[in-house]
Amino acid sequence: MWPFSTKSAPVEETKAESGVVTPEMWLVTHFGGGPDDISITAHAALQVPAVASAVRLISEAAASLDVRVQRRVGGVWKDLPNHPAVKLLNNEANEWTSGFELTRALLIEALTSDPGGFALVTRSSDNRPIAIRKYKPGIIQVEFSAEGDGQPLYKKNGKALRSSDVIHIRNAFNTAPISHARDAISFARGLQAYGKQLFQNGARPGGLLKTTKPIGDKGVEAMLKGWTAAFSGSQNAGKTPVLWDGTDYTQLGLSSTDAQYLENRRFQNEEIARAFRVPPTMIFDLERGTWGNAEQMGREFLTYCLEPWLRELEGAFGRALLTDDERRNHRISFDRDDLTRADLTARATAISSFMQAKAISANEARQWIDLPPRDGGDVYENPAITVPDKAPTAETKPAATSSQPE
Repeated sequence: MWPFSTKSAPVEETKAESGVVTPEMWLVTHFGGGPDDISITAHAALQVPAVASAVRLISEAAASLDVRVQRRVGGVWKDLPNHPAVKLLNNEANEWTSGFELTRALLIEALTSDPGGFALVTRSSDNRPIAIRKYKPGIIQVEFSAEGDGQPLYKKNGKALRSSDVIHIRNAFNTAPISHARDAISFARGLQAYGKQLFQNGARPGGLLKTTKPIGDKGVEAMLKGWTAAFSGSQNAGKTPVLWDGTDYTQLGLSSTDAQYLENRRFQNEEIARAFRVPPTMIFDLERGTWGNAEQMGREFLTYCLEPWLRELEGAFGRALLTDDERRNHRISFDRDDLTRADLTARATAISSFMQAKAISANEARQWIDLPPRDGGDVYENPAITVPDKAPTAETKPAATSSQPE
């Protein structure tokens, strides 16, 4: 009955009678295998570098942007730097959480948890928001109305919450990207574990030990343990094996899957990036990255990946931090201009084009690059065209010269 155990407890005998047998641990250790479990928790998924990189990329890119509260005045959005939401979202959400940490934590939870990311707003006696608290996943729960209108019903430790006090970052299809990529992440973790074991145990699965003599279960176990102790592992690489008692060793070649190990790992990185809608080059898979397409994929990341999350954050912040009256002519928005701040050449070209088209003033252009306004900078003019303010007068005209001698 080798390689499976013939000594079993009564429960195991029942399994054997039904045709199901369980290999002993020493056999699994030498030949690999184990239970087929593809369940992936958020913590386990984040052990895969591609997943951790994608989650950090999205959450930290959004959290790095300044948040503004604006009011529409005569068709123009004007900043309100003294609105209470500005301090909460940019400086301190509460005594122990910065605005950066709040936004990052909300997106991390949304990217890794199907219900989404949650935070709770604390208000003063006059209904002003004074703090935002981010709890551990699962503390705030959500259920949706059975009437089919999609109204969310929030609870914290079983106690109902006002919807206007909850910041809720929801996922498309109510399914987190990490759940969409569950199988790909499980496969990637399996490849990581396989590579680790392959290099830890250099003799497995390198070959076969053959003997013409019956040695029984105990003999097989002793032989494999002795072989592993003597020749497995990087510290034993290159040693000459000594065979005993008529045993032959047959070298095995790598299977097609072994030979394509790196290709398999790279494809799983692409699958994970696809689930998060992140370009592979931005999680440092540079196999097909060039100077040209990397820049293009960076723009696509801003447009097709990050922008929808920013819109979701703006809507959730607005519902919880603006009053009913304010929502009519106020908005909370992220300063997307920070996303292109590193490309100075592109910024300078864009600013110059806008000024030549008289779309922005000099002071508005200076505000883009964090410079203070200057006198006379609110005029919309084209700096590339020099036009005198007024025609020269007789006082300013140069004196005429005469060719006649005095």
